[in-house]
Amino acid sequence: MIGIAVVGAGAWGKNHIRVFSEIPKVRLKYICDADSSKLLAIQKSYPQSIPVEEIGAILQDPEVSGVVIASSAVTHFPLARDALSAGKDVLVEKPMALTVTDAKTLLEMAEDRKCVLMVGHLLIYHPVFGRLKEMVGSGELGKVHYIYTQRVNLGIIRQDENALWSFAPHDLSVILKLFGETPVVVSANGESYIQKDIEDVVFLSLHFADRKMANIHLSWLDPHKIRKITIVGSKKMVVFDDMETSEKLKVYDKGVRSPSYDTYGEYLSLRFGDITIPNIKMVEPLRAEAEHFIHCIETREKPKTDGRDGLEVVKILVAAQESLKQKGVPISL
Repeated sequence: MIGIAVVGAGAWGKNHIRVFSEIPKVRLKYICDADSSKLLAIQKSYPQSIPVEEIGAILQDPEVSGVVIASSAVTHFPLARDALSAGKDVLVEKPMALTVTDAKTLLEMAEDRKCVLMVGHLLIYHPVFGRLKEMVGSGELGKVHYIYTQRVNLGIIRQDENALWSFAPHDLSVILKLFGETPVVVSANGESYIQKDIEDVVFLSLHFADRKMANIHLSWLDPHKIRKITIVGSKKMVVFDDMETSEKLKVYDKGVRSPSYDTYGEYLSLRFGDITIPNIKMVEPLRAEAEHFIHCIETREKPKTDGRDGLEVVKILVAAQESLKQKGVPISL
């Protein structure tokens, strides 16, 4: 049995607790949260786990192989640092840190101690992402021109981070994996309508060296709940709508024909083909992520979303925050 401790028993931490408790080869030995009332409530459902308010006992227990950090973002770095210092493998929720320096520190610590450092970029473990990756890599979509995403809803309104830091890591992790490169310029515009200096809505733009672009719309102040990714290629276009219950992926055989003529204009024509809905077997992304973490603990393989992936996302978030501060000024990476 692989001993696991989950640090953070809040809204998202409860999901980690549930998933790891269901994996047959895992013993969820500890549940940690500074709020004793949360521990008391959750202990009723998981009596086999030891509730603790501080991480010390976890770090000193040789039976704990992996520590899952699902606490507030501001605590990710210090908790992950302490766990790595104790020689534990770590799965830390996004963002892995709030500064580039701290993210680099975690990466270096993991490499020096030969510990697994995995970041909770959940969408990479979504079955639809695997299909998107295949389509982009095989050239089925042609040359990918741009990606735009929407991650908006009404609530939950956070007080310790803005919409950029709360939502953007999901879409950034997908864009970086699909493009296989990092942007050269980042710009962001947003406004704080509910709480001072905490942006409720953000429009984030990424520009890449080969003219590819990505745009991300983020908001917790919106009448709709949308979780959508659109990829526009030279041959086909594809939409991943995670709010759909069954038809989550639609492929549009649409584009613009541009024959090799000496003149232009009238020879450009639009092409309208079929819309196809691939059959994709669904599994819970969080369960897939948890099982991958256990696999990496057992095999010592590099995670699909490792510390370097987490660092690249943090670099973009820091640059985007600086652009926000400067009212949308482009920031070079």
